[in-house]
Amino acid sequence: RLVHLDLKGAAPRAQYLEQVLPLLRTLGATGLLLEYEDTFPYMGPLELLQAPHAYSPEELQALLSWARAQGLDVVPLLPFPLQFVLKHRQFAHLREVKELPNALNPHKEESLALVKAMIDQVMALHQDLQWFHIGCDEVYYLGEGEESKQWLQQQNNTPEKLCLSHIKAVATCLAWSYPMVTPIVWDDMLRGMSEETLAESGVPQLVQPMIWDYATDINVEGKVQLIEKYRRCGFSKVWFASAFKGATGANQSLTLIGHHLRNQLEWLQVAQRSPADVLEGIALTGWQRYDHFAVLCELLPVAIPSLAVCLQALKNGGYSEKVKENVENLLGMPNLEIETFMSPSLGTFPGSNVLTLVTQISFHLKASVDELLERNRYSTGWFSPYHRKRKIIHPIIVHHLQPDAVRLFSKWNAVVQDLQAAMEQVFHRCAIEEWMEENVHPHLQKLQEVVDDLDEA
Repeated sequence: RLVHLDLKGAAPRAQYLEQVLPLLRTLGATGLLLEYEDTFPYMGPLELLQAPHAYSPEELQALLSWARAQGLDVVPLLPFPLQFVLKHRQFAHLREVKELPNALNPHKEESLALVKAMIDQVMALHQDLQWFHIGCDEVYYLGEGEESKQWLQQQNNTPEKLCLSHIKAVATCLAWSYPMVTPIVWDDMLRGMSEETLAESGVPQLVQPMIWDYATDINVEGKVQLIEKYRRCGFSKVWFASAFKGATGANQSLTLIGHHLRNQLEWLQVAQRSPADVLEGIALTGWQRYDHFAVLCELLPVAIPSLAVCLQALKNGGYSEKVKENVENLLGMPNLEIETFMSPSLGTFPGSNVLTLVTQISFHLKASVDELLERNRYSTGWFSPYHRKRKIIHPIIVHHLQPDAVRLFSKWNAVVQDLQAAMEQVFHRCAIEEWMEENVHPHLQKLQEVVDDLDEA
């Protein structure tokens, strides 16, 4: 049971992860799937790939040491097709389509040299790895570059074969240098391919596919048939991938636990109907952005109750009142609610204050500002946009409206300062700024403007 930490947005501070890892182990995790992206401490010519908040080699070695101490396997994930690399001008010449940083050009020797250099640097910081996830999902623009179009015009060449040859090249790159490590790939590019095409490619002998589906109705029968197809093609083992967050909206700020629990229960059904020897494991994904250029979705501390419920459901083969009580005890959260977003009580798990304050802001900040500006009779009737623009107001309206506006502004400023302080224990400044600009500033700014306009009028 791998917990996926998507570090391409709001990457937690190493010290926060040190606090969280024992809880993950207690809840039932047996490993971590670490998607580093630009938080890995690349060196030499690759150093420009590092984000300002990237982990230092010392921080990363400490994190891996903490994971080992908790008995957690670590599986690194390098997300080929490498948007975070191809966005840089220095690597733009390796794009499949010149204008788009979505896919690596599979025909250039330099592309494979880049892949190898990245794998080597990641491997150098990890010990005793059993698996290495090489991504290979949603490679939508593979085949649309000029060199690929020429290649596809040759006899018997198809987009499927191009995709498989690319996967094979990356997997072989890993297998040659690190024969004890098994590559894992996302399976979405493989699902629609014929058994014959897959079997002839040689890919099934090299990789293990991770079948992902984050829905609450994943078509259990279809998944069972897909697993049988993969076995017939020659894949020795398969993985499942569910989700505990980051799969219900690109700008989602709160995690609906019930959705993710139902997703795990569906996967349990698939597991029960599959041969016992075919399933290697399951990764509980926790996406932090839908892709490298998307906004942040739910922050990790906000989703820990969902992760707890999902891990416990998988560990216990289902969800019951007893499992619910166990989760509540481990999180210090009485009356855990899974069908609404409300978190009535502050828990004792690391970052629970972030969850409480984010819930308060998500539910009430915009609503309270809208109430003041759009449903307050004094605001709509005597201090409308027309009045505000011309700074016209009857003095008695100031007495009716100004105290409410100032009180609301002061209240939310205090809440936001508390949240900022709580988030600083978990995240670097860039993540806090981004979350605030997306979720807080637009509404606080409206409040600030009405307070200022009242003053001037």
